[in-house]
Amino acid sequence: MEENIIKTEYSEIMQKSYIDYAMSVIVSRALPDVRDGLKPVQRRTLYDMHELGIRYDKPYRKSARIVGDTMGKYHPHGDASIYDALVVMTQEFKKGLPLIDGHGNFGNIEGDGAAAMRYTEARLEKITQDGLLADLDKDVVDFQSNFDETEKEPGVLPAKFPNLLVNGSEGIAVGMATSIPPHNLGEIIDATKAYMKNEQISTRELMRYVKGPDFPTGGIVTNKDDLAAIYRTGIGKIKIRGKVELEKGKGGKTNVVISEIPYTMIGANISKFLSDVAALSESKKTADIVDISNQSSKEGIRIVIELRKDADAQNFVNMLYKKTRLEDTFGVNMLAICEGKPETMGLKQIIKSNVEFQIQVATRKYTNLLEKEKEKREIQEGLIKACNVIDLIIEILRGSKDRATVKKCLVEGVTEGIRFKSRESEIMAAQLMFSERQANAILDMRLYKLIGLEIEALIKEHEDTIANIYRYEDILSRRDSMIQVLINELDVLKKEFARKRRTVIENCEEAVYEEKKPEEMELIFLMDRFGYAKTIDPATLERNKEAVYGESRFVFPCKSTGKICVFTNRGQLHTIKVSDLPYGKFRDKGVPIDNVSNFSSAREEIVLVTNQTELNLYRVVFVTRQAMLKIVDGGEFDVSKRTVSATKLGEEDQVVSVYVLKDRTNIVLRTKGGYFLRFPLSEIPEKKKGAIGVRGMKLGAGDYVEEVYYTANSADAYLPYKDKEINLNSLKLGKRDTKGTKIRG
Repeated sequence: MEENIIKTEYSEIMQKSYIDYAMSVIVSRALPDVRDGLKPVQRRTLYDMHELGIRYDKPYRKSARIVGDTMGKYHPHGDASIYDALVVMTQEFKKGLPLIDGHGNFGNIEGDGAAAMRYTEARLEKITQDGLLADLDKDVVDFQSNFDETEKEPGVLPAKFPNLLVNGSEGIAVGMATSIPPHNLGEIIDATKAYMKNEQISTRELMRYVKGPDFPTGGIVTNKDDLAAIYRTGIGKIKIRGKVELEKGKGGKTNVVISEIPYTMIGANISKFLSDVAALSESKKTADIVDISNQSSKEGIRIVIELRKDADAQNFVNMLYKKTRLEDTFGVNMLAICEGKPETMGLKQIIKSNVEFQIQVATRKYTNLLEKEKEKREIQEGLIKACNVIDLIIEILRGSKDRATVKKCLVEGVTEGIRFKSRESEIMAAQLMFSERQANAILDMRLYKLIGLEIEALIKEHEDTIANIYRYEDILSRRDSMIQVLINELDVLKKEFARKRRTVIENCEEAVYEEKKPEEMELIFLMDRFGYAKTIDPATLERNKEAVYGESRFVFPCKSTGKICVFTNRGQLHTIKVSDLPYGKFRDKGVPIDNVSNFSSAREEIVLVTNQTELNLYRVVFVTRQAMLKIVDGGEFDVSKRTVSATKLGEEDQVVSVYVLKDRTNIVLRTKGGYFLRFPLSEIPEKKKGAIGVRGMKLGAGDYVEEVYYTANSADAYLPYKDKEINLNSLKLGKRDTKGTKIRG
C-alpha cells in the first residue's frame, strides 16, 4: 500500500483541533439551547423517559434503568453525567420548576448527595409531559441519528414555554460560561403573551410582568434598579439576601432566625455559613452570640442564632450581611445556543427566540394535521358517495372476479370483466371515478357501516373534518389565529402549574455595620522554635517566666490592637494582626505563623519577629550573608499590606540579621572562615528599605557572614568560640569594609 504523507503546519492542525473541541463542548455539552432551555444530556434523559413510557401518571422506574437506557441509546459519555443531570432536574431547591418527579433520596439543600441510582426511582413531571414533550409524535421537530446511527433522537424538544428562563441554567464551556437565574412560570408566561401581542414591546415593558428572578430558595433581591440593565444586556450582578426575622427568646434574649437563604448558599455553603458565624465569635469580632443551631427540616430552612440579652440585633444582622454569605452576589451571564452558535441574550431576545420556535413547531404541527384532515375528508366523501350508490357497488363486487377488477372499475370506470344485471348499471359504473384512496376505503369498509346510525355518524364526522380543515387553514394563514392558539396553550399551563413568587424584589439600603473597636489589652507574644505563635496575659508570664523564656524563641509585649512584624531571610516583611492570634493559656499550642500570614516555612526562614509599635520608635539594622549593611528608619515598616519587601537583596544573597537598634554602639561581623570585624554602628549609613545597602566587610573567596553581634562600649560581651571564650569588646575596633581579624580555635 502506497504511503500518503500530508505536509502541513503544526500550528494550523492544533488550532483547528482545538476549535473543533471547543465548539463540541460549547454546543454539545455545556450550554443550553435557547429554544427548549435544555443541555443535550438533559434533553436525552427526558426523551428516553418519554420513550420508555415513564409518564407522570405511570409507576416510578429505577433511575439505573433510565440512566442505562439513555447511555446505551443516546448519550455514551458515562453514567455519572446522566445521573447528575437527572438528580438536578428533580431538586426543587435548584430548579424553579422540577422536570422529573423523584422518589427516594435525591439529596437536600444542605449539600448531601443523592443515593446511588440503584436505590432511587423517577418518572416525568406533568409539566414536562405537557409543556416539553407533547406533540413529539406529530413530526414537529427534526430528529437526528444517535451516536451509532441505530436510533433517532430529537435535536430539540417542542417546548411550549421559555424553559430557559423558568428553570435557569449553569454551565462552564471552553472560554465561556452561562449563569441564568430561575424565574416564576406565571410571570414568564405573561411576558411571553405580551410579546406575542406586541413584538415591538421593550424590555422595560416586559418587566411589568417579569419582576425579576424567582429563586426556589426565596430570599430578597436588593438591587431592583439594576435589573433593567441586566435584562437588556443579559449580563450583570444580582445581589441577594437571606430572609431574617427577629424572635423573642428565653430570658429576654433575642433570636435571629434565618428562614430563607440566598440561592448561592445552597449545598455545602450552608455549613460554611454556620462555621463563619462561629468564627465571628471565636475571633472576637462579636461577643453577642450565645448559641447557633440549624433547625432546618423538610418543611424549610430555619437557622437560629441566639444573642445575649443586651445585644443590638439589627447591627448583628448587618454584620452577617457584611461578613458572611447571608448577602451574596449572583453573577448573570445569559449565554445560550441560538441558531447553532453561543450568544449572550437579554430577556426580550430569549422570549423572542422561544416564540419564533413555538410558531415553527405549531406551523409544522398544524400543517401535518391539515394534511391528515384532508385525507380524512377525501375518504369520508368517498364513503358518503358510496353509501348513495351502495346497490351498484354491491353489484360490481358480485360481478367481479378479484379486488383489482373492482378497484379499476371504481377508479377508472373500466367495466370489462364484470357481470352487470343491466346495461343501465354498467353505464352508471363507468361514471363512478373514485380516487385511489377512496377506492381502498370502500373495499375495506365493513357491512355494519351501512346501518343508518353509522351513516349519520359518518356525515357528522365529515362535518367535523370540514370544520377542522377550515380552522387549521385559518391558523396557518393568519398570524393572529396562530398567536391566539399559542396564548391559549400558555393559559392552560399557567392555570395548572404556576405558583406564587417566592423571592422578594426591592431596593434595599446597603447594610451598615458599626464594628465595635476591640478593647485594648496588654498582652505577651510567644513563638516557639517550631513557628507556633499565641498571646498570653502578663500575669501568666510572671507565673511561668522561666518556662516561657526557656521554651520560646521570641517573647515580647504587645497590644491586642497592634501588629506583629515577621522579617525573613528572603528580605520579606509579613505583618500579622495580634487579634488574629489565639489568646489563652501558656500550655496552649498556638497557631502556625503560616496560617495567619503569607509567610511560608517551606520557602523562607524567620530572622526576627517583633512588635510594630516598637519599630516605629527605633531604627533597624540589616546584615546579609554577602556583608551588605544598612540602617532603616523603623517607621518605614508601618504598612497596611500583609507582605512587603523589607530590603533589596543581591543575587543569591539573603538576610542574616535584623536588629532593632536601641542602646548598642558597635557591631561585630563573624564569617564562616573565622574572621571577626568590629566597628562602630555609626559607620553604617541610613537608607530606604528599597536600597541594597553598603559593603560592611571584605570577604575571602567562598566566605560569608555567619553571625552578627551588637555590643556596647561600657560592658564586656563574652562569646564562646571554638573551645574558648572571646570578649567581643577586646577585639580591635576597625573600620567598615575591611577584612577583620582571623581568630583560630
